Amino acid sequence: MSSRTSPTSQPITIRRAVARDAKRLTRLVRGSGAYAGKYAAAVSGYRVGPDYIEAHRTFVAVGADEDGGRILGFYSLVLAPPELDLLFVADEAQGRGLGRLLVAHMQSEARAAGLDRVEVVSHVPSQDFYHRVGAVRTGTALANPPAVPWDRPTFEFRISSA
Repeated sequence: MSSRTSPTSQPITIRRAVARDAKRLTRLVRGSGAYAGKYAAAVSGYRVGPDYIEAHRTFVAVGADEDGGRILGFYSLVLAPPELDLLFVADEAQGRGLGRLLVAHMQSEARAAGLDRVEVVSHVPSQDFYHRVGAVRTGTALANPPAVPWDRPTFEFRISSA
């Protein structure tokens, strides 16, 4: 577990997700403003289950508040093949550096696991974010209807050894 202060000066703790976080992570995915309109169908039935959390390195960013901490974002790192499978930040927490903090944490986890690269199949509206946090565009993942009826940009994080 690591604790840092976000650019908003709110204490943020990044910890490993546990099975009881599954419903909150599912709500965060389904409620994401980035998936409004034509993108809504991609997440309407999406579920982050306890089995998923157990199978992958899933981490949550928890903010200190009157409720004892609220999940503000999360990511999931799949080791084989190396992929940043999920990265979500709550709509109200976006634009304050939390996504960047989660990416830095992911890179640290990838480095500790001995990975030298991590692929990302980006949601179209998120491609500028991935570019800003240092991912390199590598290509395009073709549409996969009916689940994802649009092409998506692919990126790669190159993980340094130090």
